[in-house]
Amino acid sequence: MACGLVLGLALASQPAWSDIYKFEDAEGRILLTDNPRVARGMSLLKRFRFSYAEPQSGGRAPALPRLKKRIHQLSPYINTVAQRHGLDPDLIHAVILAESAYREKALSPKGAMGLMQLMPATAERLGVDDPWDPMQNIEGGAKYLRFLLDRYQGDVELAVAAYNAGEGAVDKYGRTIPPYKETITYLKKVKEFMSKGLVAFQ
Repeated sequence: MACGLVLGLALASQPAWSDIYKFEDAEGRILLTDNPRVARGMSLLKRFRFSYAEPQSGGRAPALPRLKKRIHQLSPYINTVAQRHGLDPDLIHAVILAESAYREKALSPKGAMGLMQLMPATAERLGVDDPWDPMQNIEGGAKYLRFLLDRYQGDVELAVAAYNAGEGAVDKYGRTIPPYKETITYLKKVKEFMSKGLVAFQ
């Protein structure tokens, strides 16, 4: 899927948005773009608004040029890791954007570290020696997502909920989404990022 998606990021305290256009060509190929005039010979399927506020880790989101640069730098590695673990690259990108907004030194108030916000115990369990190393952090986060997807028979919603709240919370509520406001908001955010074609700027 070709993507020309531009995420209009601002400071964490200022939710930002961008109008996104979804086009389809005669062969059924999809294009997501912020340019309504770029898709000659294509039919407009939908216009929607992509919004983004603050990352889960807190702090300021990067300015748009820095975000684009980081996505461009990390996408080849994310694609490789996704293929190795049988994951959708969009899922990894969505979790990174939701967790840290691609800030590799992000540290949450709870002690979660790096791009995919690994807790110290989780990082150790996944064999991540240096959670601040972007490659190790992405590899560890991908391993954890793969583990959660296997645990919940491929259910992406449960896996994402467990990534946020922990497997114990999901299991406590009978393998359903825990009724925590933070988890429900987080899941909605990740699903939105995935559905609107987050793999961008490549």
